[in-house]
Amino acid sequence: MPGTHFDISDITSAVQFGFITGTLAFSLLNISDRFHAGRVFLISSILGSISNALIIITPLDSQTLIISRCLTGFFLAGIYPVGVKIAALWYPKGLGRALGHIVGALVIGTAFPHLIKSLNLALNWQWVIISSSTLAILGGLLVSVTIPERSIPKRTPHHEGKGLLNIFKSKDFYASSSGYFGHMWELYTFWAFTPLILTAYNEQMNTNLNISLWSFLIIASGGIGCSVGGLFSAKLGSARIAFYQLAISGACCLIFPFMLFSSPKIFLIYLVVWGITIAGDSPQFSTLNAKTAPIDIIGSAITLVICFGFGLTILSMQTFNLLMTHFSLGIAVSLMAIGPLYGLYSLYPLKIKNPLFN
Repeated sequence: MPGTHFDISDITSAVQFGFITGTLAFSLLNISDRFHAGRVFLISSILGSISNALIIITPLDSQTLIISRCLTGFFLAGIYPVGVKIAALWYPKGLGRALGHIVGALVIGTAFPHLIKSLNLALNWQWVIISSSTLAILGGLLVSVTIPERSIPKRTPHHEGKGLLNIFKSKDFYASSSGYFGHMWELYTFWAFTPLILTAYNEQMNTNLNISLWSFLIIASGGIGCSVGGLFSAKLGSARIAFYQLAISGACCLIFPFMLFSSPKIFLIYLVVWGITIAGDSPQFSTLNAKTAPIDIIGSAITLVICFGFGLTILSMQTFNLLMTHFSLGIAVSLMAIGPLYGLYSLYPLKIKNPLFN
């Protein structure tokens, strides 16, 4: 945005804060279970698109930008979690495979800005905003018009508000959601600091890796982990796939200090493997949460877990920043393994008891 300077961390935090606030509100108000899922998806897409375009409609300043990002994040709460619910209704069997493709596409989309940056394209930012908002509305219309509604709106007062927290009394749901929390602890921190990791390696080993291109390839490789993991979940079960991928990504955390001194080829293969597994378990955790949640509040339960998970990402990134000020990059990254280790410990009983959730 020519002539205007904004703090990227504040903008990113605004989106995260909006999404966390939105998922909390949607779950406590039982929005995705009280109303048709397709309509919630469409309305959220339209309102999110308008919020995204707010910086073009109104005078651009720091306050408008933060409000725009926050509102966009808020209405995303009616898109991603509701999309998971729609998939769960359409695929009572084979949900792990379906979500594998859905989340895989989401992961590649997350990585896409790094690819754009690597191409050094001179794009007008207003047209980027208009294009993204238009595509979001079209996506909402496609879901609403082409996917027949299968949700049955139902008000469940005994589950609304604080009563929704009773879902964690279910041992299976507690195990799957806790595993998801351990996964989220490392996921967004890894994504956010992948360029920093590559830059540090360039400086230490005196190499000239294309930071933006490799950031895209490493993060986007998670799409492969999601899709392939989804295919294998049909035979091995979502619990096993999530457990194995989380174990590999956790091991990648622990060996990072040693990999910093490896050859560029080995280092990049290692990071791609990490990128595949760190995201590849995400759709399987969503599958497990959908399978173990009470059927009458499945949408609200999924939304609440996603809310808590994204809340953890902010805490994780702040913790990583704090560790970076007191320790080396190698130690800071290896300590990220606390998330996967907790997730593995929590998920293990479900893996043993019901390994074939799919």
